[in-house]
Parts: sequence; C-alpha cells; structure tokens
Amino acid sequence: MDKNRRTLTCGEPTAAHCDREVILNGWVHRVRDHGGIRFFNLRDRYGQVQVVIDTDAPEQVKTTGDELRLEYCVAVVGTVRRRPGSMVNPDMASGEIEVQATEINILSTSEPLPFMIEDRSDAREETRLKYRYLDLRSASMQHKIRLRHEVSFRVREYLSGLGFYEIETPTMIKSTPEGARDFLIPSRLHPGKFYAMPQSPQLYKQILMVSGFDRYFQIAHCFRDEDARGDRQLEHTQVDIEMSFVSAEDIFALVEGMMNHVFTHAIDHPLPTPFVRLSYHDAMNRYGSDKPDLRFALELQDAASLAQGSGFRVFEDAVASGGAVKALVVPDGAAMSRKDIEGLETTAKTYGAKGLAWMKISDTGPEGGVSKFFTDKADRIQPFGAKVGDLLLFVADTWKVACTALGAVRSSLGKSLNLIDRTTFAFAWIVDFPLFEWDDENGRWEAAHHMFTMPQEQYLDHLESDPGAVKGDLYDLVCNGFELASGSIRIHNAELQSRIFDIVGFSRDEAQKRFGFLLDAFRYGPPPHGGIAPGLDRLVMIMAGEQSIREVIAFPKTTNGISPMDDSPSEVDSDQLKDLCIQITE
Repeated sequence: MDKNRRTLTCGEPTAAHCDREVILNGWVHRVRDHGGIRFFNLRDRYGQVQVVIDTDAPEQVKTTGDELRLEYCVAVVGTVRRRPGSMVNPDMASGEIEVQATEINILSTSEPLPFMIEDRSDAREETRLKYRYLDLRSASMQHKIRLRHEVSFRVREYLSGLGFYEIETPTMIKSTPEGARDFLIPSRLHPGKFYAMPQSPQLYKQILMVSGFDRYFQIAHCFRDEDARGDRQLEHTQVDIEMSFVSAEDIFALVEGMMNHVFTHAIDHPLPTPFVRLSYHDAMNRYGSDKPDLRFALELQDAASLAQGSGFRVFEDAVASGGAVKALVVPDGAAMSRKDIEGLETTAKTYGAKGLAWMKISDTGPEGGVSKFFTDKADRIQPFGAKVGDLLLFVADTWKVACTALGAVRSSLGKSLNLIDRTTFAFAWIVDFPLFEWDDENGRWEAAHHMFTMPQEQYLDHLESDPGAVKGDLYDLVCNGFELASGSIRIHNAELQSRIFDIVGFSRDEAQKRFGFLLDAFRYGPPPHGGIAPGLDRLVMIMAGEQSIREVIAFPKTTNGISPMDDSPSEVDSDQLKDLCIQITE
C-alpha cells in the first residue's frame, strides 16, 4: 500500500498544485468517455476531483481505466493541471483543475450497486438501510454525519469551558420504569434477575449532585422500548446536563449560550437570545401545541362568543359544558376546495375532534359550511380579523381537545400553504406546566413529568387540596415544532418528596423498591439541583433541515425497530438461552 498511499485527499487539489505529482485514493464516482479520452470523478469524504486518461496515457492506465466501474476503490498517480476554460466546473471545489493519470491501481472492486449513491433519494428507505454502508458514502449523509460530529464537539467545548465534568453513568442498571418500557438484560450469574438499559441517566445524575459534582454533563445513549416515529428511535442520544445550587433561570441561560455556541460554530448561524418564553397554557391556547412551530404566525383564537344565540348546537353545547370553541383564520383560504377542507377535518378528527366547522368570507358576508347560522350575525365575526377571501375554521370541544385538534390543522396548513420560513430556527421555552395530570382510567393523579419535579413555591401549601392547579418548576425547549429538551428543578427535600408520592398514590414500599438507592442518597445532605437533556438526534435533524432522525444517525432502526443491515433483532442459539435460564414459549 505504501506506493499507493495518498499524498492529498480528493478535496485538496487546487490550481496551486498545478504541475505537481500527487497520489489520490478514493472511490470511482462517475465515468465518462469522450471520443477516446476517458474521464472519471474520484471521491472521498473530503470531496471530488476529476481524473483524465489521455489518448497518449501509458497502456497500463488505459487498460485499467477500461476496467473501472462505479464504486471501485482505486489509487491514482498523476499530475495536476488546469482544465481548459470551457471545462471549468464551478460546482466542484476542484473544478479549475484535473489530474492527468500516469498510473491507476485498483485496490478493490464493487458489485453492481443496489441504488445510485448520488441519487439515493430514489431508493426505498429500507433498501438504503440494508446497504447503509453505501448510503453513508453519499454527499448528503457524509455532510450530516460530519455535522453531528461538529455539534457533539461544540457541546463538549462549551460545557467543558464552563467547568462541567463529562461523567459516564452505567449502561446496565436497575429497572426503574420512567414512562416507557425498559429494555431488559438477563443476568447469567443471577438467574431470574435482570438489568435494564437506561431510559435516561436521571437517577444517576441526581446522585452525582449528592456526590458533590455540581456541574455534570454526558452525551448519553438512552434506550426506550416504545413505538418509533420520525423523531423517535428505540435508542437515542441526549446531551444530559445537571447542576447544583441553581434556579431554572440559570439553566435557561446555560442552554441558550450552548445552543448559540453550537449553531454559530457548526453552521455559522448565530441565534438571537434570550429565547421566547410561553406558558404551557398560552402555547396550547394560541398554537394548539406544547411544542409550537413559531416560524409562522397563524394563531388560534377564542370563539366562544359565537355560540350564544347562534342556534348552532355544536358551539352552544361545548360552551355550556365548560368547553371551548377555537377558531383559525386561513388567509386566502376561501380558494380551498371542499376536498381540501375535508382533508383538514380528517386531521382534526385524528386528534380527537368530532368535526371541523368552517365558513368562507365573501363580498356579501359568510358563506358555505356553518355560515347559515351567522348570516345575520356578521358583526360577531369581525373581531377575528377575517377579510374577504379568507377561510374560518372552528373546533368545539373540551378546551384541550379543541386546542390540540385545531393546532394540528394549523401545523398542516403551515406546510401545505408554504407559510413556514425554512431559513429560521424558532426556539422557545415552554414553562408553567401542570405538575399533575388526572388519570381517568385509574381514577388518580399522576406526575405529568416525573415524581422528582419540584412544585413551584407558591403552590406548596395547596398540593393536597388542589393538585390540578399546581404548576411544576419544569420546562421544555422547543424548536420548529419539535420538543428539543425537557428538564426541571428536582425535589431534594424528603418530606416534600413523600407528599408527592402520597398524591400520586405511590406507596413508600414501592418507592423504596424502585428508587431506594436515590432516596437513600437523599438522606445525606442532597443539594438543591436541576437539569435538562436536549436530544442530540433531534438537534442535528433540525440543523440539517430533515424531518426524521434516521437521516442523522449512522445506523438507525426502521419504524418497526428493525435493522435491515445486520438483520436484528434475531434469534439466538438455544445454548445461550439455557445459560440465562430462559425458555421461549409460543
């Protein structure tokens, strides 16, 4: 290999290298034959360069050149020269030059490709995942994996510069269910007992605070046995952060500084700070989501005023039962067809609505849909700001269903009407979440986030008397319609923790069984502490302009949790199961 060892990467040759002999290593990206002169592009992760085999090239070069096929791995010895003016390629970094081959050595060959690497978007995702090693050669994937590396590096750079320690926590832990099913690992040495893979390092990072490491972070691999989707995988990576002696304001400032550092240095896009803040109620009421996309301004409005005396029972009944009527004005939406509106209604029903009411605004007033109930009440419609040519959409239901369903319609319209500014990263903090949620199925209160979240101080005297009104000292960071991070200030007081356990019906015995090692640690002077965990996969996905985290993970699973490349999950040998005292039953 020594004689074939590269002296430059394929991305390095420029006009400054003219008349120099170079050795290049890479893959054959494209082959062209122009009247006896053969050209091929050689590619590595640094770029591409054009190699030319002239008519007077050595016979070995011509012969080998005839053998070249796409994705052959080769070494090229040649001289850098300027391209003729008419052949300069402004789309290539090396477009001013080419390499005149004097020797070509095939290092390895390639079978016919299952898909064209430079046109990977034409291939089915399952095919690209089966041949992921080929997919990763594409310029798109090379860019995104480089971006992921750069983001991780900048996170470490920023946090380390502020005195944080990067500390690893265990991958094999005690099973402490945190909302999703655990992945379990059977113990060979202790038959019938299991480790779990961590859904997050939550309990361990809190113990690190008890241990006196007041500034911790970790780029942590986490595992949750739950259904996958575009922004969720069975395994994911998060930037886990915990700090002692801090308030939520300290964490906001830290994360805003970190995000600005990452975006500035990774993609040259400084972020305006401080980020927008919205209460959970305002986010739901105005945008119909606790992770609103703020890149477009379409907002929900309260429309309960339309109900009284309208004769439209859907509106009247919703308001009479303590629910809500929410409205959305769609600019120039009167041009939408009935089929378009039915598609939006399907979206609303997916999110719990019983239907989607509508009316169009014409020169003569409201028309179509439910307009017959309001033809003589046009003055009631004026406050919504709808103008001639606009479309009004309504959902009437409980407040949460009305907001959520119409919020989903808003999101759909943002995409279909091209209202989204795709050059913007719209960050926001969502705060003042309810600490508890009522579980109708089990008839009890549940922790909305987790049971170690600190209630806001003004609610401490009313925890038991009115749990539904209590807001937690917890917060989410959202960006472009995705939840990017979630965190909270933690409870460090044993008495308060016991009160929370009592409210959610969690017995002391069960608490000790599940979280005993954390509760035991809290008997020895725990500091006030809090943290947050931005999702690295989602962050890189957003920065890359993608909609699926599979596009920014080197070896992801499908939505069914399958890896087509290595065919996992797979059966294992019966002897392995016997060692673990496990028997498969069908």
